[in-house]
Amino acid sequence: MKPMLFIISLFIGQHLFSQSADFILFKKNNRTIGTYYAGNNIAFTTQQGIYMDAQITKIKNDTLFLRQFIVRQVPTDLGVYILDTVSSYRYQYHYNQIKAIGRTGRQFNLSASAASLMGGGLLLTVGSAIVYFADREKFSPQLMIGAIGLGGIGYLMAKLGGKGMIIGKKYSLVYVEVSNSKKM
Repeated sequence: MKPMLFIISLFIGQHLFSQSADFILFKKNNRTIGTYYAGNNIAFTTQQGIYMDAQITKIKNDTLFLRQFIVRQVPTDLGVYILDTVSSYRYQYHYNQIKAIGRTGRQFNLSASAASLMGGGLLLTVGSAIVYFADREKFSPQLMIGAIGLGGIGYLMAKLGGKGMIIGKKYSLVYVEVSNSKKM
């Protein structure tokens, strides 16, 4: 049985091969935090301010070949909605054209909301402290705890804000070329 398996694997093994593909490493302070290769989705902002959220079809010669699908909700005769792919577009970008991973530019201003929460929390905390020193009967510890909680949530929102990770000092992209050519 073993010789038969060896002979079968000998014939099949010569006809099968795999091709390795190039990929891109996303690094923070020289530590890899992400890997992008064919088949992955990537969301980035280009140097021109264009936001792309697409599937990588191929990476070759420092270029990302992308396919973006446009999906819309379409009503049916039954009154329910289904998702339908309206169209798809193909793009290609050199990896040096990527300004940031994630969205930058116009979007919901999370930092303004965080500042409002921190400011409101601070104002309510100071007001509660004044009421505590002026008239302890009207003081509400629940209001002060809530105000401190709002300020803390605002602080966390500011720190964890939804800004893109801008390629530069802290973040970098590294193109890795994998070649199958054998030297003889």
